[in-house]
Amino acid sequence: MNKILLILKREYLTRVQKKSFIILTLLMPVIMAALMFLPAYFMSMNDEQQRTIAVYDGSSIFLGRLESTNLTAYKFIPKDEYVALKKDIKQSSYYALLIIEPNFLTTNTVQIASGNNIPYDLKSQIRDKIKSIIEKDKMAEAVRKTAIPDLEKIIESTKTHIKLDTIKVGSNGDSQKSSTEIGMILGYIFGFMIYMFIFLYGTMVMQGVMEEKQSRIVEVIISSVKPFQLMMGKIIGIALVGLTQFALWVVLGIAIFGFSKNFYPDHSKKQQIQSVMEQQQDIMQQDSPEPQLDKMQEIISMTDTVNFPLIIGCFIFFFIGGYFLYSSMFAAVGSAIDAQEDAQQFMLPISLPIILSIMVMMSALKNPEGSMAFWFSMIPFTSPIVMMSRIPFGVPAWQLILSMVLLVVTFVGMVWVTARIYRTGILMYGKKPSWREIGKWLTYKS
Repeated sequence: MNKILLILKREYLTRVQKKSFIILTLLMPVIMAALMFLPAYFMSMNDEQQRTIAVYDGSSIFLGRLESTNLTAYKFIPKDEYVALKKDIKQSSYYALLIIEPNFLTTNTVQIASGNNIPYDLKSQIRDKIKSIIEKDKMAEAVRKTAIPDLEKIIESTKTHIKLDTIKVGSNGDSQKSSTEIGMILGYIFGFMIYMFIFLYGTMVMQGVMEEKQSRIVEVIISSVKPFQLMMGKIIGIALVGLTQFALWVVLGIAIFGFSKNFYPDHSKKQQIQSVMEQQQDIMQQDSPEPQLDKMQEIISMTDTVNFPLIIGCFIFFFIGGYFLYSSMFAAVGSAIDAQEDAQQFMLPISLPIILSIMVMMSALKNPEGSMAFWFSMIPFTSPIVMMSRIPFGVPAWQLILSMVLLVVTFVGMVWVTARIYRTGILMYGKKPSWREIGKWLTYKS
């Protein structure tokens, strides 16, 4: 029993007294709290830029009633200015053009035109303002007409659904219906795919380096190639695996999308279908799939406003850049340790920026033009994920180029650093190095 207690005491004290244990114990509650509260904090941050919305109100219902806020100003314009502005909204000083047609009360539909996809926050804000005004008017009218008002029935009768169509205006003045929701979905999908790929394939690099180091096969390999060549060959080889997988997904996605377009007929085909259906019995007409065809065709047509070549091209660039940046660090970690349980101390600083990127991405999807979305899409350690969430909404060319340049420069510098760690750590056995010792490896001469 005494021997068991001695072994127990040694095992316990040896691990509890480690710096990595103490640091991780103190940091973990902070990290967990951050993971719980940071997403909500980022989503609630109000870092929008000042926007001026031109409003053409053909119905005259809302004149002077759309109240401006600190971040969004509404300016009502006459019809002649509206006609000119609709053709040249991209070159004007207005952020967007809100169009309320004279027949609004029968359609409950408004349009907002802009050169880029409208952020979801702005779209919701405008829709809520219009809905509130209409419901107040209906409430006042119902109370005025009813001698003894039944508030419950009045409230139910005044509920109004407002449809807000977003219009994307091209550089040549042509316009096409777009979708804020489609932009958010694409931004989330591509941003999350980079997050997943970086973790998945970066970890594969680290595991591969550790396996070769543990089996001592690396000693045979570096007798024929330099450590840097071995590291880059492993990183690039696994990157090609990821790109191959993504290429297959793109091909399958295009095939499925093309099939969907053929399945849901265009307008001329729908007219032919409708003429045939009109000859059928009334009961068959009631079960017609025409409304579903219209809705699906509308959704598919909205995807035509999405610049898929730009999105896919940027995805490939940011995936490669982000993967190279992080996989080189994962390779350095794999070369510095001998066992998986020793990886925690070195994995934490690498993982935090990636996790932070996902948190900021949720805020960027809500407000892609905000200052937080801008800065985190410039920082190389977070830009691959955050920038991909912004691109479907439209990003100025200079911001995209600057983000790419910063990512490349940082990647090149990080490869130089990790290569110096890798060449020393790959042949170190039986000892887990400290951060100070790893820093010394950077100064070793070749």
